[in-house]
Amino acid sequence: MRDFSYTRASSTEDARKAALEAGAMILAGGTTLLDLAKCGVAEPDQLIDISHIRGLDGIAVDDRAATIGALAKMSAVADHPEILSAFPAVSQSLSLAASQQLRNMATIGGNLLQRTRCPYFRDPSTFPACNKREPGSGCSAIGGVTRNHAVLGTSEYCIATYPGDLAVALVAFDAEVNLGTRTVSVEDFFLAPGDTPEKETVIAPGEMIMGISIPVSPAARHSTYLKVRDRQSYEFAAASAAVGLEFETDGKTVRGVRVALGGVATRPWRARAVEQALVGKVLTEEAIASAAALAMEGAVAHGANRYKIELAPRVIARALQTVGGLA
Repeated sequence: MRDFSYTRASSTEDARKAALEAGAMILAGGTTLLDLAKCGVAEPDQLIDISHIRGLDGIAVDDRAATIGALAKMSAVADHPEILSAFPAVSQSLSLAASQQLRNMATIGGNLLQRTRCPYFRDPSTFPACNKREPGSGCSAIGGVTRNHAVLGTSEYCIATYPGDLAVALVAFDAEVNLGTRTVSVEDFFLAPGDTPEKETVIAPGEMIMGISIPVSPAARHSTYLKVRDRQSYEFAAASAAVGLEFETDGKTVRGVRVALGGVATRPWRARAVEQALVGKVLTEEAIASAAALAMEGAVAHGANRYKIELAPRVIARALQTVGGLA
């Protein structure tokens, strides 16, 4: 870790202005930034501490939406009674992430900005070739150990998996992120690697995450988040799914459905083909299985991660069966 200067911002305006300086990085809970600095990926010249700015840690839910400040702690959002009631998948996505100690420190804004756990990205001394770190240097993961890498949204330049859980639930339920100067959907906030994998989000210089908004909906209220991983806790998803259902008055026919995937793509992945296949159908195990298979259209395996192409539809199916009362 190298020397850096430290500035405690007193307002969001001060923080955004300071962050325009070359080599400046914003510090909130610090749980991601510290990791990146320790492994030599992040080398800030200046840290802009926003953790003491008032008014960015609120959590409010009304009959239209939940509004969550960027500095709200993961654990506070997960345990909030109205989030638990109106957005169970969001609460579960947070509770199943990291450890309790980290959830008590990590912020919602920082969670959205966490970076991939690709070991090639996080070990620059051993693997100097990484297009996400050094554009044009190559991708050490392609042809390497790929069990935890993405099968959806990849390119010849990068196959790193987006690691977060919360963003998957936010994408499923059409959440928006406030960047101070504009508001964008969480789905559009994240970028696929294409030929510029170093660009992970649409956030621009002078912008910072101020908070998120999640619309209230019957599907969000009737939702769940299922995460499959190699061990029960403190592990990233091999595959995960945030799903929500709304039924017609008969209680069997699907009026609306939301499905998003984590652990298998380079960004939080909305499975719209699955949704479209179920709307208007009576929810049965057969209908779910047929629709879930559509989630892997366009998937590309790289060796050891091939299992995700079979696993992800099963995770979707189990999650839909659970929320639909069939499991």
